[in-house]
Amino acid sequence: MDDLEFIQKCVKGDKQSWDEFVDKYSRLIYNYIYSVLNAKGCVLAQDNINDIFQEIFLSLVKDNFKKLKTFQARNGSSLASWLRQVTINKAIDYLRKVKPAVSLDEESEDGLSLKEILADDSISIKNMLNQDEKLKILKECIERLDKNDKYFLELH
Repeated sequence: MDDLEFIQKCVKGDKQSWDEFVDKYSRLIYNYIYSVLNAKGCVLAQDNINDIFQEIFLSLVKDNFKKLKTFQARNGSSLASWLRQVTINKAIDYLRKVKPAVSLDEESEDGLSLKEILADDSISIKNMLNQDEKLKILKECIERLDKNDKYFLELH
């Protein structure tokens, strides 16, 4: 049975075919997720990786398998390569919507961590406001960049 026939059985509700699909492609999808994260230099908790995985499967079955029905095996394309592209797109979408967490231990340009700054009473509010203003200006400048420049900056 070729990939297209296999998918047709899945979308028609054949439980055995769907179970086989999940067994056959789950590990592959996880591997693709890890590949995207590695390529983007991201490290996520396993819960976040599981969220991406679930979003992928949810997108495939949502609205009566609407997404899965779009697989057409064009130009000899395999189901695995199609799932790879779906996974890449979903993983990138996920990374776009989650904002990077601020580490309390990571040192800033002045060599102090956020934890040290918050604990240090000697740091003036004026200095903190000045830093806040600089950060605000920087964010505004980033917002003015075009899409490609923002993407390049995110990669860096």
